[in-house]
Amino acid sequence: MYRGLAAGLLPIVAVTGQALAADLPPPSPSRAPAVYVPVVAPVYNWGGFYIGINGGWGFASGTTTATLTGTGVAGLDGTSATGSGSLNGGVAGGQIGANYQIDALVIGIEGDFDWSGQKRTDNFACGAGCTVSETIKLPWIATIRGRFGYAIDRVLLFGTGGVAFTHASDNVTATGFGTIFTASSTNVGWTIGAGGEVALAQNWTAKIEYLYIATDVKQSGALSVVSGTVSETAKIHDNLIRAGVNFKFP
Repeated sequence: MYRGLAAGLLPIVAVTGQALAADLPPPSPSRAPAVYVPVVAPVYNWGGFYIGINGGWGFASGTTTATLTGTGVAGLDGTSATGSGSLNGGVAGGQIGANYQIDALVIGIEGDFDWSGQKRTDNFACGAGCTVSETIKLPWIATIRGRFGYAIDRVLLFGTGGVAFTHASDNVTATGFGTIFTASSTNVGWTIGAGGEVALAQNWTAKIEYLYIATDVKQSGALSVVSGTVSETAKIHDNLIRAGVNFKFP
């Protein structure tokens, strides 16, 4: 009896299973694994115009030859003396320039003007109660330079060189006489250097650089004590170490 019952139920179970299977949703298609695409930051572009400020320290040295003429005193006209020394002090100013970038090569031009505190003062005894004081200064320095660099994304390494302008002054005072000699001049020389610059933000960069400046100085002035003229020639070698910040226009 049970065998007959089972045989009778089999068709019913088969039909019911097929109906349930028809009601089930179809299987979901398999999904491809997610592909990670890295986001690459754009390479920094150094091209464009910029303006900035700088500050640092200058170490200058020079050799000066002074020749006295026009005194009308025998034995004095044509006499000369040579001296040398160093002039150290702070520098601060500003710069303006422009860069053009071709792949990793960056070429540009920059001009700067710096106030300079580089000076030297020497005192000499000129008799009982008499002192002669001489102060030599470099009041300001300016350069116009080409720049040639290699960019590593946000870092720029560069060399630079061009023309330099150095203003020099010499002032001599004597006890009881006041100023007995003064002269000043602006002279043209040359400069060469190197440095590095880093992009702090899209429009802000910071730099540090070294400049060597060589200038030949020629100047003259009246020597009031003997009514003569002192002509000075000097060779000045200046070493500037400066740091600066630039704003690059978009």
